[in-house]
Amino acid sequence: MTAMVKAEAVHKSFGRLEVLKGVSLEVDPGQVMCILGPSGSGKTTFIRCINHLEKINAGRLWVDGELVGYRQSGDKLYELRDNEVARKRTEIGMVFQRFNLFGHMTALENVVEAPIRVKKLPRETAVRAATDLLERVGLADKVDNYPSQLSGGQQQRVAIARALAMEPDILLFDEPTSALDPEMIGEVLDVMKGLAHTGITMVVVTHEMGFAREVGDRIVFMDDGRIVEDAAPGAFFAAPRSERARSFLSKILSH
Repeated sequence: MTAMVKAEAVHKSFGRLEVLKGVSLEVDPGQVMCILGPSGSGKTTFIRCINHLEKINAGRLWVDGELVGYRQSGDKLYELRDNEVARKRTEIGMVFQRFNLFGHMTALENVVEAPIRVKKLPRETAVRAATDLLERVGLADKVDNYPSQLSGGQQQRVAIARALAMEPDILLFDEPTSALDPEMIGEVLDVMKGLAHTGITMVVVTHEMGFAREVGDRIVFMDDGRIVEDAAPGAFFAAPRSERARSFLSKILSH
């Protein structure tokens, strides 16, 4: 079985700051992997590399058996052209911390935009699919609302529907609840829980320990650009092996 994501000794620096220091891991198809760790540990940078929003400086990264951002010929790597990278990126759904919706478009228009423009779907087909997706995230009554008329939780659910509209092989979430008011977090996590049960591969950077424990198949704990621990949720939360993970959990869970 081909791993949906395979990272091999991935390094990434911004100037002199080395943010990823040789990250290696595999994510199986249909797996929900939750990446935990303190701010600045490299979690967000890593999932942005999966989507080629950041280029890696060393190592290799594959999504669904294909190199991200490069093609290999013999032992040489050649960087893909921007349009090729953009095409590959459509197969990877990404939900950001900030919702990044188009303010001048309704919820429905936000969801149909990419399938029509990028996948060249007929408008009628795209609208039908988008309407179904908005219903699936609990927003059937908000299709004609603009982002400014929606709560943060509703905007994030539109963003999830937008990511799903491209029928991606994998969904990446970058702290999708961290910009939300506490009472809106649950509605977004509920949608994510529902998605996890559909069998789509998910990589979720999150501070929501309850979600990670309940929904994650695997917990990856990062610190200082490295993977410190990689375990099943039960084992990680009950008895983390590293001192660093123990101190992180004691701070987070005591709040």
